[in-house]
Amino acid sequence: MTHFWPGTTGSQVRTFALFIITLAAAGAATAELPEPYQKDGRIGYVLTRKAWVIYEAGGVEAQCPEGLNASGVRQQFADLFPMDGDEQWTVRETRLMREGRMWHPETSEESFPYLDAQGEVAYGLNLDGKVDPDDFRSPDGIEGIDNQLQRAIGCTPGWRSDGQFVHFESLFAIGHSYNRWMIELSGVDDLSNDDDVTVTTYRGLDDLFTDATGDGFIAGGSQRVDARWGQNFVEEVKGKIVDGVLTTEPVKVARIPWAMRFVGYYDVLDFQLQLKLTPESAEGIFAGYVNAEQWTNRLNRNWGSHHQSYGTVSSASEYRAMRRLADAYPDPETGANTAISGAAEIELTQVYILHPSEQ
Repeated sequence: MTHFWPGTTGSQVRTFALFIITLAAAGAATAELPEPYQKDGRIGYVLTRKAWVIYEAGGVEAQCPEGLNASGVRQQFADLFPMDGDEQWTVRETRLMREGRMWHPETSEESFPYLDAQGEVAYGLNLDGKVDPDDFRSPDGIEGIDNQLQRAIGCTPGWRSDGQFVHFESLFAIGHSYNRWMIELSGVDDLSNDDDVTVTTYRGLDDLFTDATGDGFIAGGSQRVDARWGQNFVEEVKGKIVDGVLTTEPVKVARIPWAMRFVGYYDVLDFQLQLKLTPESAEGIFAGYVNAEQWTNRLNRNWGSHHQSYGTVSSASEYRAMRRLADAYPDPETGANTAISGAAEIELTQVYILHPSEQ
């Protein structure tokens, strides 16, 4: 039973009841917003999750029949310089040498084993338009999928779906404002099928619009475009929507903000998007090539040897694998490939993107 303050009149009670009814009606109306959430043929989405994706169906045994890589940077150091021997080393010969190898990696052979992921299935796209013997097949049966990054990191615990890199990179995608990456579709006639849309990427300035738990994201928020410091993240490309799936043409170089503890980004070469669209969200992948040098530099800047060891990662060993498996962008002098194909799984939530003229 509702109790009113003593002395409340009947008229005041009726007014209060009408106010409650009005609020309830407003809530119902809000829950039934018309679809799609677009304005003048434009609809925007903001990134809420990202991770380099590894196909893990069938479990570890399917992709890593010999097991997972167990020789991270800490274990490698212990193997090189055992404490139970009589030999004595200097700091220069040990710690400084190993840190130097992380920041200035080599492609020479090393004594530590490194296991590549096996299997024939991977997420991604056919980036080069070919079907080569070392290509994958998508879970939907499409041949020619380029994702050599899966081979390079697929058997390293830190990069798998339950690893700390996936956890923390997704966490920082949400909490670090530097990572407020957005896409805006314009010229949209139909979110189900449209053979000519324009996709523009931006970086936003605002917090994400979450639900009461803080874990879910709600469509209908707004994001101001970072017109001052976000110019390097602006790209425009054509795309089409078929059966609710957006596919874009390649972008020669797309810069994706990917900061964790420190500022960072990836320059993704031949960047393409493939996203399942709804009025409230978009989810799918982006695919392209990543330079092995940039990958390693960014990894070391954000995750030192102490943190890498928790995922049994050794950036020096990983670099060797990436250069060995690299499949694009050969060095003009040596002819060796410098970039490796890969794909990232991303989720985005609908937002109203506010351009400088609208802010």
